[in-house]
Amino acid sequence: MARGGRGRGSGGATSAGVGGVLGWIERVGNRLPEPFVFFALLTLLVGVVSTVLAAFGAAVVVPGEDGVTEVRGGFSAEGIRFLFTEMPANFIGFPPMETVVTIMLAVGLAERTGMLTALVRIAFARAPRGLLPYAVGLVGVSGSVMSDSVFIVVPPLAAMVFRAAGRHPVAGLLGGFAAAGAGYSTSVLVTSLDALFAGITNSVVSSLAQPGTEVTALSNYYVNVVSAVVLSLLVGVVITRVVEPGLERSGFPRSPVVEDDPPTGPADPPVDLDQVSPTVTAAERRGLAAAGLALLTLVVMLGALALWPSSPLRAEDGGYLPSSPLLSSVTTLTFLAFAVPAIAYGATTGAIRTSADVPRLVGLAVRDLSGFIVLAFALGQFVALFGWTNIGTWLAVRGAEFLRGSGLEGYPALVGFVLLASVLNLLIISGSSLWTLLASVFVPMFLLVGFEPGFTQALFRAGDSVTQVITPMNPYVIVLLTFVRRYQPTAGLGTVIARMLPFVVPFWVAWLGILTLFYVAELPLGPGMGVLVGE
Repeated sequence: MARGGRGRGSGGATSAGVGGVLGWIERVGNRLPEPFVFFALLTLLVGVVSTVLAAFGAAVVVPGEDGVTEVRGGFSAEGIRFLFTEMPANFIGFPPMETVVTIMLAVGLAERTGMLTALVRIAFARAPRGLLPYAVGLVGVSGSVMSDSVFIVVPPLAAMVFRAAGRHPVAGLLGGFAAAGAGYSTSVLVTSLDALFAGITNSVVSSLAQPGTEVTALSNYYVNVVSAVVLSLLVGVVITRVVEPGLERSGFPRSPVVEDDPPTGPADPPVDLDQVSPTVTAAERRGLAAAGLALLTLVVMLGALALWPSSPLRAEDGGYLPSSPLLSSVTTLTFLAFAVPAIAYGATTGAIRTSADVPRLVGLAVRDLSGFIVLAFALGQFVALFGWTNIGTWLAVRGAEFLRGSGLEGYPALVGFVLLASVLNLLIISGSSLWTLLASVFVPMFLLVGFEPGFTQALFRAGDSVTQVITPMNPYVIVLLTFVRRYQPTAGLGTVIARMLPFVVPFWVAWLGILTLFYVAELPLGPGMGVLVGE
C-alpha cells in the first residue's frame, strides 16, 4: 500500500469509532494490551493453564490414532526446555513470516517503482465505481488458489483500487480480507485444498465397513461454485451498505499516515493517489507494456518448466495433486509475478536507474514491515507453545464429544456441527488440522445416519471459513491490523474485529442457507456426490 498521504492530521484517530454493539466491541477490544504485550500475556496464560491441566492428567484419545494425547505443561521441565531451546526457531520459523516477508518484498518493490499505482489507475480509471465492491468480492473469494498469499496480496490492492476510484480505501482493505477468508474453503476453481480435504476424508472412511462414496477434489464443486458466487455478491453488498457508510460516518481516515522521512532519491517516486494525476503518462504506459511483456515471458518460461515431462516441479508420480513442488511454490511464484514486472517497469520509466536501486527500494519495503516482524516474535512464541501443549487438540476432541452426546439428530445436528467448527476455528486456524480432528469423529457418526462423507466435509468447510477473519489466533488478522494502522495508527484488535463482524454473520447465514438448500432438495454436491448415501 502507498504510504503517501495527508499526514497525521488526516481524519483524526479519535473520531474513527463506530456506534452501537460494534462500537462497544471496538472499545472493549481496544482496551486489550498492545498486540505484542497481548500475545506475550497469552503465552503466559497458555503456560499456566496447560501446566494445571497436565497436573490433573488431562488427556484425550484422538479417534484413529494409537495411544493417548496428553496435555503437556508449558511450565513443566520439558516445557521450559522447549521455550528456551526453540525460541529462535519459533520466531524465524513462524509460518506467516516466510509468506508475508517474501511477498511483501516484491509487492513493496512494485509499489515503490510506481507500477502498482499506474496499473490501478489505468485498469480502473473508467470502471463503474458501484461495481468495485463486487469485483473485490469475486477476486478475494476466488483468490484461495493463491493459498495464504491471498491474505497478503488482495486486501492492499483492493484498498488501492478503491482509493483510485474515490471510494474509502479501508472499505476495500476490509472487504478484500473478508472475501479472502470467506473464500478460503470455496472457489470457482479447484485448488490443492480440495484435494487435501478429500484425502483426509478418505483416510477416515477407508477402514469402515460402509465407507460411502469416495470423496474426490471435485466432490464439493457444485456447492463451492454456488457459495463462491453468493459470497462474492454478499461481500459487495456488505461493503456498500454497511462497512463503507460506517467508515464515512465515523470519520475514519481516508489517506495513509506518513512519517516525516527524508527524500530517498529519484528512485522513490510519489505514490499518493490523492496527489497523482489520474491520467497515465506515456512513460508509464511504456513501463506497463514492458512489465506486461516481462510477466508474459515469465509465465511462458515457468509454464514450460512445469509442463516438461521430467519437470522438477512435478510430484514423484508425475502429477500435481494433491501435493507437488509446484503447489508448494505459490509464495515463490507470487514473488516473481510482482518482482520481475516491477523491475522491467522501473527500468523503463527511470524509477530504477542502476542495479543498486533495486535493493534500496526493497529495503524501504522492509522498513514498512518492521512492525509486523517485531509482533511476529511474540505471536510465534504463542502459536508454538499452544500447539506444543496439545490444548487445541484437547478442546477439539472434548467439543466433538459434547456435540455427539447432546442427543441432537438430523438437521439440528448438522447445524450444531457447523457451529462447533466455527467456534473451534477461532482457536485452531489450520483447516487441515481441524478437519483431521473433526472428520475422525463426525464422518463416521453422520455416515451411521445416512449422510455422505462429502456432505459432512461440505458442512465443515462452511464453519471453517467464516470466523477465521476475526480471531487474533489468525496471524493474518495481525497483518490486517498493520495495514489498518497505516490509516489509523491508534487502531487495535478491537477496531479490526468490530469492522470485520458485519461480514461474519451474513457469511455464516449465507453458508448455512446454501447447505440447507442442498440438504432439503437433496441436490448433488459435486460430480457423483450426493447428500445421502445411495442417492
